[in-house]
Formats: sequence, structure tokens, C-alpha cells
Amino acid sequence: MPSPDLDIPRIFNVMESAHRIHNPFTPDKFATLGAALRLQPGMRVLDLGCGSGEMLCTWARAHGITGTGVDMSRLFSAQARQRAEELGVADRVRFIHADAAGHVAEEKVDVAACVGATWIAGGIAGTAELLARSLRPGGILLIGEPYWRQLPPSEAVAQGCLAHAVADFLVLPELLASFDRLGYDVVEMVLADQDGWDRYEAAKWLTTRRWLEAHPDDELAPELRAKLATEPVRYATYTREYLGWGVFALMPRPGAAG
Repeated sequence: MPSPDLDIPRIFNVMESAHRIHNPFTPDKFATLGAALRLQPGMRVLDLGCGSGEMLCTWARAHGITGTGVDMSRLFSAQARQRAEELGVADRVRFIHADAAGHVAEEKVDVAACVGATWIAGGIAGTAELLARSLRPGGILLIGEPYWRQLPPSEAVAQGCLAHAVADFLVLPELLASFDRLGYDVVEMVLADQDGWDRYEAAKWLTTRRWLEAHPDDELAPELRAKLATEPVRYATYTREYLGWGVFALMPRPGAAG
């Protein structure tokens, strides 16, 4: 059982409390991804860092998959269980409030995913290795990861995208090449677009404003007030122009990975 204190930083629980998807994907993009993977009824899916469970829940409804999601946010884990009930798939998917780092499925899965949380295993290479431990032969890994749409001209621009440095991410061709060097075949990809980024980022602003109205004296209020005042311009100046995001489907080459 996880510690009752296990959680992500409170500010993310607040700002993304109204999100169903905690990355720049839209429902249509997840539908496209599920179809692209040729999901079939009865396939098993593991999702590490599953957030509020939208991917697993909608795929269970649309494709009849079964799945397990793991996330360390208490709020998001609860929202995932509620979403499964809403969509009538609570008998097919389960959600575990736990640290996804090191989590390996008890039974091998057809799809092992980490969509936007590769920090759980120190980056892409470690996360792919972790996911591969849960994967059946012939299964598919899913890695969700940012990339530079265009290379930032300076470290300051990269930091404006909330990266530490330009070196934090690769441009898309280099990202795809990095999967090859790790011993994986790239077999599909679905990329977010600017509308998806708008929905992910801009939705935080209304949630933040409503939260500030309801909690003006909370200790977090000054930080969130500052973010609300600056995030729209920062996002439009930097993230929207420079940062891409996608989900990449990988299959280990025999003897080369996993």
C-alpha cells in the first residue's frame, strides 16, 4: 500500500484538477492512437503515470482492452476510478495510487505505456527498459515525450519553455533516431498539435482563477496568482512556438533491447 503522504506537488493537483488529460493530447488524438495500435478486445495495457485515466478508460470502452494504471497523485487516481465508473468500464480497468517508478506488471501486457512521465525512470532509456519488463513478446511500448519543434536559439528560450536547457529535448528526427540507437523499431507515432497544447495549458488558467476565487487566503494563493498573471504570455511566447509533444510506439528488436 502507498504511503498516505504520497502525492505530486500540490500546485499541479490544483492547476490540473479539471483536466481529464494531463498532456497536450486531445480525446481525438487518443482515439487516433488506439486505432493506430490496432487494439483488440482482451488486450492488456499497463499505463505508468496514468493521470486521471482517460487513455485506459476510453480504450476500454472503444476497444474492449483491460488495463492497469499507476499514478502517485491521490486526486488523479480518484478521478480515474470515477471516470471508469462513468464510462462503464470499472470491471476492465483498475487504478493504483502508487509511485510508478519500478512498477512491473504481474502478468505480461500487450501494450506498456508511459505517456509523458519518463522522469519515473530517469529518462527515455530507463523508462523504455522499465516498460519492457512488463511486455509480452511482440508487444508494443508507448513513450510520450516532448521534442523541439524548432531548436531554441538560446538557453533563455529553452527555459521559457520550462526546460532546464536546450539539451533537455531533441528535435523530432533526432528523437526518432535515439529510439533506434536504444534498439527499438519505431512502429507508429501520433503527435500533438497546437490546439492540443492550447487545451492543456489554457485550461489551467480558468481552473486557477476559479480556485483563487474560492481560496483567496490559501498559502498557495500568491504563487498561483503570479502564475495566472504570467503564464498566458510565457506559453504563447515560448512553449506554443518551440515545444512539440508526441506518443511513440516502439517494439524491441530481438536481442537488442528489453
